Amino acid sequence: MYKYDKKSLIADEFINDEEIRKTLEYAEQNKNNEALIDEILEKARPYKTDKGTFCRGLDHREASVLLACEIPEKIEKMYALAEEIKKAFYGNRIVIFAPLYLSNYCVNGCVYCPYHAVNKHIPRKKLTQEEIKNEVIALQNMGHKRLAIEAGEDPVNNPLEYILESIKTIYSIKNKHGEIRRVNVNIAATDVESYRKLKEAGIGTYILFQETYHKESYLQLHPTGPKHDYNYHTEAMDRAMEGGIDDVGLGVLFGLEMYKYEFAGLLMHAEHLEAVHGVGPHTISVPRIKKADDIDPNVFDNGISDDIFAKICALIRIAVPYTGMIISTRESQAVREKVIRLGVSQISGGSRTSVGGYTEKERPHDTEQFDVSDQRTLDEVLRWLMNMGYIPSFCTACYREGRTGDRFMSLCKSGQIQNCCHPNALMTLKEFLMDYASPETVKAGEALINKELENIPKEKVKNICIENLKKIEEGIRDFRF
Repeated sequence: MYKYDKKSLIADEFINDEEIRKTLEYAEQNKNNEALIDEILEKARPYKTDKGTFCRGLDHREASVLLACEIPEKIEKMYALAEEIKKAFYGNRIVIFAPLYLSNYCVNGCVYCPYHAVNKHIPRKKLTQEEIKNEVIALQNMGHKRLAIEAGEDPVNNPLEYILESIKTIYSIKNKHGEIRRVNVNIAATDVESYRKLKEAGIGTYILFQETYHKESYLQLHPTGPKHDYNYHTEAMDRAMEGGIDDVGLGVLFGLEMYKYEFAGLLMHAEHLEAVHGVGPHTISVPRIKKADDIDPNVFDNGISDDIFAKICALIRIAVPYTGMIISTRESQAVREKVIRLGVSQISGGSRTSVGGYTEKERPHDTEQFDVSDQRTLDEVLRWLMNMGYIPSFCTACYREGRTGDRFMSLCKSGQIQNCCHPNALMTLKEFLMDYASPETVKAGEALINKELENIPKEKVKNICIENLKKIEEGIRDFRF
């Protein structure tokens, strides 16, 4: 029998089934314990010192009590606290990215993904380096600066060498004012040496979704292929960090298993990374299972409502206050609008989830990994954000200035990152307005920049930002603090 140990490197011990079940039992027993709930909320509240603003966060048991709570006024307090924490550490900035699918060849049998090996009718496609170049130019022409590359697991068709060559191609392309400044990587679990090579290739964050932390369900959902190995998959982040990758991104696919179980497991994984490596996850993603090709989400009986989904997002923000939270175009405009307020700090825009989709005039559906609910253009998404008072940010400065891992977290935890991120967001937005935006978006963006300049804390930084904005108007690009 495995025992819970967050410092262990064995998956069954740092994501311990017995501990999760005890946690859920404890949460159920205390879901109406208003005194305890108030105590937990008070613990999580931001506090100020002479060194900055800080948050204690919550452990998986405390957060699970809040998730179990069904008292309406307490839930409203949770939402208000999540919003307070989001503003304290991320301000009103929303980082923008797009996924780039390189290949849908895959040898795994994941029953929730249309790329599974059993699917014989879906067209299989792998981009050549020339096709990747054309996809990147299309993304650059939209205004994107940050990509998350995706590929199925197939050692023959998608070897590591192909991924490394693709990253090199992406970074090499400069089209007009366009360039990709950060490539995040979402590929299958691999070994330490491969992670070292990814780090040397200049990746940003290594992202790997657990899908489910319920081991028995995991084995059933991944019946064949390398991904069937639960422990190898779950321990991947430790190997990535051993390989020198500072920033890693977690996530589960909500809807596959009981959401309370997944929530506890996700937080335990974050606690494990903090305990072992001194830094938690750089990002946490919250995808929900969606319809795609031969996949019917209704087959899985653990779907969650929009309200439960919003509550989960708010509680991740409260429990892991410094992590970036990502939501994709899987979700509708209405859902994205709600959870951005509650904690989400990164969203995709203008996304296509098919292999080679960006060079097509019409959105192709034959190789999509999932249905895209929010099908607006990037320009429309940015204008929507600005109309709500958010600053769309294409900033990649921390990654390129070496502010990654514990160096990023130390700045974020004190709130000092605001002195970099806020002006960087305004300058990258200005680039978009000059190079890609529609007249309507330019109007909204210029008004927002003028307003937000007044919110830069340091006068010196503010004046430099104003000078750089003028230089951007003159055609110079890529300023950063």
